[in-house]
Amino acid sequence: MKKIVLITGATSGIGLACARKFAENGDKLILTGRNEQRLAEIRKELAEKGTEVLTLAFDVRDRKQAEKSIANLPAEWQEIDVLVNNAGLALGLEPEYKGNPDDWETMIDTNIKGLLTMTRLIVPGMVSRNRGHIINVGSVAGDAAYAGGNVYCATKSAVKALTDGLRIDVSDTALRVTNLKPGLVETNFSNTRFHGDTDRAANVYKGIEPLTGDDIADVAVYAANAPAHVQIAEVLILATHQANGTVIVRK
Repeated sequence: MKKIVLITGATSGIGLACARKFAENGDKLILTGRNEQRLAEIRKELAEKGTEVLTLAFDVRDRKQAEKSIANLPAEWQEIDVLVNNAGLALGLEPEYKGNPDDWETMIDTNIKGLLTMTRLIVPGMVSRNRGHIINVGSVAGDAAYAGGNVYCATKSAVKALTDGLRIDVSDTALRVTNLKPGLVETNFSNTRFHGDTDRAANVYKGIEPLTGDDIADVAVYAANAPAHVQIAEVLILATHQANGTVIVRK
């Protein structure tokens, strides 16, 4: 049976990879992101392969905009089966006492408050139908802080706590809740973190074969399609030569 899958931050990286993988699985997609033109391009790409796609252009940091977009979903798109809370980012790698408060606010508003907004908007319908799956994209950074990671690590620790808390809150229902925790994934993540410094971003992945967005999307699709009695609660996904958030063997 086709699922309706809503993916935030679907215009690039892990979000886009999830869109393509769930499309291959035969699901219907609601894709959100800030870039309306990019959303239209992705919709066209997937529609040409037979996938039904609805796009919603809004920033998860804007709660009113998110509320309006979800409230105005066409009737046939309202019963969302899978919510992939993927929208997130890291900004800067400075010591905490030298950090940029604007960067902090963007990370907190996106990684934590944006996830909460989407959870609040989508999950009540899942509870009322007693059917649904929430997949939050956390990070290995949520397990322990690393040098310069301070606020970003804190936001991903919050994702873990919020995911665990939601799993407890819906344990009397048939809903499932999953936390995906990627390590080094080569997307535009580092380019964003370093505010467009491509050379600095490239150095993050030197000497190691990093994960790809597809690797994370494969796990998301697997979790969403596990038997109904199986809840994939948490998955840590690392490159082969990465042991944790700080131990990376480069060759």
